[in-house]
Amino acid sequence: MTSLLDNVFNGLALGAVYALVALGFVIIFKASGVMNFAHGSLLLLGGYLTAVLHDDLGFAGALAVSVLVTAAVAGAMDRFLLQAGGPDPHTAHVQTIVTIGVDILILTDLSRRIGGDLLSLGDPWGDSVSGLGPVTVADSRIAAIVVSAVVIAGVFALFRYTTWGLSLRASAEDVEAAALMGVRLVRVRMLAWCLAGALAALAAVFLAAFPAPGLERTTGQIALKAFPAAILGGMASPPGALAGSLLIGMTEALVAGYQSELHVLGEGFGDVAPYAVMVLVLLVRPTGLFGGKAAVRV
Repeated sequence: MTSLLDNVFNGLALGAVYALVALGFVIIFKASGVMNFAHGSLLLLGGYLTAVLHDDLGFAGALAVSVLVTAAVAGAMDRFLLQAGGPDPHTAHVQTIVTIGVDILILTDLSRRIGGDLLSLGDPWGDSVSGLGPVTVADSRIAAIVVSAVVIAGVFALFRYTTWGLSLRASAEDVEAAALMGVRLVRVRMLAWCLAGALAALAAVFLAAFPAPGLERTTGQIALKAFPAAILGGMASPPGALAGSLLIGMTEALVAGYQSELHVLGEGFGDVAPYAVMVLVLLVRPTGLFGGKAAVRV
């Protein structure tokens, strides 16, 4: 029973962090129709900045700078590379391919800088643990759940109660109608990319924290585990991203915790479990858990 509770709590923590990353995928897709394959390199950039700055600025200062810089890089990437010819929704597939090239450029440079090192982000939780009833939990896991819950609630509040959120939802429904109503599509879209970059930088802190050994050049690849969470939840659905992330996090933690019982599936099945869940869900619901059928004029 204790083992089950431990795995469930770890799954919740993983799901909460994956939700930060998956929300970035969904926000960008809603705003621009682009699948941002550079999201993992943005996450690595945010983690790297925190790691190299925390000695001089302290953890809070380094995290603030990394969030702002990563948000600015994401916004600049959209404004000056993807929107160079204007926010044309019909070129989203071309812009998606561009993000692959940007990912290679950023990842190559960061991999050269990090090399084979394991970088500490200087987080205040360290390797400390706390007891929650019969379960012993890393403080970083508790912090991940609390911080992610607060941030995600703030993001949903932005969607619901701000002018930018209303503009984003309007442009996601009908770009032409939103433009005719005075929505500044370029700014709305760029701010969406900035928000996604900021969420990625924040997620890097918890992905590199204990019990992980630290930030390494492959940390950005963890963002790919949040990709199936966004897909199976519905790419245009923020609530779906949250539900999908919790499902993926729980699946990964349970598979890892009961690996010995699942040995018939092969070693390292936990690495592919998120994608297996995605495929199974999409077989039943091709539009995702919270995706709806699009109306098409024929």
